[in-house]
Amino acid sequence: MKDRIALLVAAFWWGSLSTIGFLVVPMLFARLGNPSVAGNMAGQLFAAQTWVALACGLVLLVHFRSRSEGERIDAAARTAIGWILAALLLALLQQYAVAPRILARENLKLWHSLGSAMYLAQWLCAGVLLWRMGRRP
Repeated sequence: MKDRIALLVAAFWWGSLSTIGFLVVPMLFARLGNPSVAGNMAGQLFAAQTWVALACGLVLLVHFRSRSEGERIDAAARTAIGWILAALLLALLQQYAVAPRILARENLKLWHSLGSAMYLAQWLCAGVLLWRMGRRP
């Protein structure tokens, strides 16, 4: 039962990244007409997504840690924890290192490209984690 809940959490994380990054934000820029308004709203959505990532990541870290026996963590759990930590690091760096520079319009092309690459990398980490968790034993 716990494994299924963890799988749902991983699916929610990856799905929320997919929905916001590849559907909602592009639609904001296409439909609102004002890039400044769309960018402000996108920034708020990405900030909310960071909190979703933190919540999902922490739940999954607790899940994989609780599956270990004693002090030993098996290779599959260790790999999963690595994907989770990588995705969480990307989310935090994007929110607290890249986003403030985008808001300050500081070298916008560079920081926007870096933020987009980090979001894509976080999406890939969450996707790999979901794929691995969904495998049949």
